[in-house]
Amino acid sequence: MAITAPNPASIPDDPSETLLEFPDNRLLIDLCGELDRNIVQIESRLGVAIHRRGNHLTLHGAAPEREQAEQVLRSLYERLEKGRPVTPGDIDAAIRLAPADRGGASGGESRMSQLDMFSGEPLEIRTRRKLVEPRSAMQEVYVRNLFRHELVFGIGPAGTGKTYLAVAAAASMYIDGRVDRIVLSRPAVEAGERLGFLPGDMKEKVDPYMQPLYDALNDFFPPKQVAKLIEERQIEIAPLAFMRGRTLSNAFVVLDEAQNATTMQMKMFLTRLGEGSRMAVTGDTTQIDLPLGVPSGLIEAERILRGVPGIGFTHFSADDVVRHSLVARIIRAWDGAGPPRDG
Repeated sequence: MAITAPNPASIPDDPSETLLEFPDNRLLIDLCGELDRNIVQIESRLGVAIHRRGNHLTLHGAAPEREQAEQVLRSLYERLEKGRPVTPGDIDAAIRLAPADRGGASGGESRMSQLDMFSGEPLEIRTRRKLVEPRSAMQEVYVRNLFRHELVFGIGPAGTGKTYLAVAAAASMYIDGRVDRIVLSRPAVEAGERLGFLPGDMKEKVDPYMQPLYDALNDFFPPKQVAKLIEERQIEIAPLAFMRGRTLSNAFVVLDEAQNATTMQMKMFLTRLGEGSRMAVTGDTTQIDLPLGVPSGLIEAERILRGVPGIGFTHFSADDVVRHSLVARIIRAWDGAGPPRDG
């Protein structure tokens, strides 16, 4: 750790202050950001005041918030020392991953204890185009599960990175030679019987429903390579109904929007798992589009398979939304609104 302890003579007497010293002033400038925008982001999120003088930062505020801000600043400075940039998303991730109260018995403690179970494994997913890093405690648990278990469920609201991280893990394992192909699937429940009336061949009919999976792939492989791998069938993107009767060996298989799979479809999909393969099943049980009275296969799978060795479950909440802070607030408001009123 390159951050040094301050000279004892320079330590403030005020117990509501924390003094940090950073040896590399150039990195400190990058840490603060243009017009101190990084500092402003940390101040607004954590409720502290941060003042810079020379190569020192002084933190003002309540002790728990100052401690969390110190952890955030130290982790971001270490990131800069490794030659990596600091973006608003990186700051948000550092804040999420710095425990606010290490002594309390809260839900956060439960999440961190789950992390301890998997300590010592890498938390970076390397792909052809970018390095993907978890941005919340649950994302860390999820990434470890993806590399540790043969079957992983990621359940939670939109914007928590469930599918994105699963496809990133698939890309990484394909690049490393741990699997021979990638299979991505979704239930095309919105199409239903209308599928036959859409123009074009079957690929053109279902591609609109698969577009989020194409978008994720293009983040991890050059677009021309994605097209080539699809042509060579080393990457396959297909509706869930196309999985019936197959055995998927030496593949990384992702089922997205799994809340829209029926119980029989879910059983069919899970039993496609072949030798040398991995599966990730992602979905949001609050956004089920199945007809009224048709149970969700994702809910049934969780009920039946919880506790089965070799299967990992990760549950996300609004606290894990990394898409935009407003998305998290929308989810909390919607969840707290209760059932719709008549009239």
